[in-house]
Amino acid sequence: MSRRRHTDISAPDANASGASPNLIRGRFKRSRLPEVEAFTASLPFDRRLYAHDLRGSIAHARMLAKVGLLKPAEAREIVAGLTKIRAEIESGEFRFALADEDIHLAIERRLTEMIGDPGRKLHAARSRNDQVALDFRLYLRDEIDSLRTRLGGLRAALLAVASDHVETVMPGYTHLQRAQPVTLAHHLLAYVEMFARDDERFTQARARTDVMPLGAGALAGSTLPIDRAMVARELAFARIAENSIDAVSDRDFAVDFLAAAALLAVHLSRMAEEIILWTSAEFGFAELPDEFSTGSSMMPQKKNPDLLELIRGKAGRVIGDLVALLVTLKGLPLAYNSDLQEDKERVFDALDTLKPALDLLAKFWPRLAFKAPVMRAAAGGFALATDLAEYLVARGAPFREAHETIGAMVRETAAAGQSLEDLTLNDLRRYSPKFGPDAIAALDPAGSIAARALIGGPAPKTVRARIAKLAAHVRPPRPRKRPQ
Repeated sequence: MSRRRHTDISAPDANASGASPNLIRGRFKRSRLPEVEAFTASLPFDRRLYAHDLRGSIAHARMLAKVGLLKPAEAREIVAGLTKIRAEIESGEFRFALADEDIHLAIERRLTEMIGDPGRKLHAARSRNDQVALDFRLYLRDEIDSLRTRLGGLRAALLAVASDHVETVMPGYTHLQRAQPVTLAHHLLAYVEMFARDDERFTQARARTDVMPLGAGALAGSTLPIDRAMVARELAFARIAENSIDAVSDRDFAVDFLAAAALLAVHLSRMAEEIILWTSAEFGFAELPDEFSTGSSMMPQKKNPDLLELIRGKAGRVIGDLVALLVTLKGLPLAYNSDLQEDKERVFDALDTLKPALDLLAKFWPRLAFKAPVMRAAAGGFALATDLAEYLVARGAPFREAHETIGAMVRETAAAGQSLEDLTLNDLRRYSPKFGPDAIAALDPAGSIAARALIGGPAPKTVRARIAKLAAHVRPPRPRKRPQ
């Protein structure tokens, strides 16, 4: 007969065996009100930590056996039971009960049901305070690796598109006004550089997450002869928390992550906004791919960038996640307080928002169709004014004098309904005798770009070299060996 699958969180008095004894209510005569139980339980969301709680408990059990607080046979029973619990959770057979309060007690309750007394020994020398700190750090460490892999995928997609558009001319903007000609590749590399800084921030956040808090107990450690270094080695932590109070109350690592996440969300929002502009009829630089567009319920001609608008809009919620956690932490005395229960949903929300956005944008960019002639036409005209000013400076004119001369040229040319590209050499010499026959080359956007071959400039040869260098470093983080 097939076993019934349970994926919901049951009423307080229900579990796999029909009873739900609370493991930590010995101090109390009366049960909590169901309303209190429902309000204070974190199990509806912290069950996401189940795999990390199991990993931490297995490492803890092995350590307890090594120091003599568990018999080897008991430790083997515990490890086997925890392994079975993981299978139950992943198959949907595990029954979560709200009375368990959190994922830690849910797993411990089920373990005790399965193996009896050895299960009751597992919690020796630890508290839920250091246990949840451990689980959260294990979880976030893994998720940062996953996020960085996705970020690497988006950077790789941008580099591939940039490689195809090293000589595609477009206008660069300041104040959303056409400023100077650049290339599409150079513009896209600006985002690759942004995302490189994001990756660096996530790497730093991961390093500050990679600290092992278990052994801190509730706040003052334990009198039992535990071996924290063994647990840290088994769980592949780089360091051990050196202060037991800080170990259970620190959530700086979560703030570090959310700060990096919020800035990444801002970068994605800026990118989404530019694509929305470029694909509008007013710009006409690109056309939205059908598979990433939405229609209008009323206007049949519409092709709406809903995906991009939502990426732009969801930046607000990730910023809100950061602010929410900062506000939660700002008034907390040391050490642990239940306010810290609010940390996980903020991190979960940021991850759930960013991961699909990164995946979708990595798929989006190679399908975006650019209209190179439209972009090239927009890059000419008065966007070449700075080139003419620098032409005069290179021939001895003070920059402010050159600036004033070209400013007058632009004013009068615009009044005549012309652009700078319409001017002849004689026209140029009316403004300055320093203009020679080679000045006409300064009125070509492609020539203007090619002349800007300085480090960080948009010249094709410079951009190709930068793409090659970036491509050598845009690789997903190597998978880390996970403790079994």
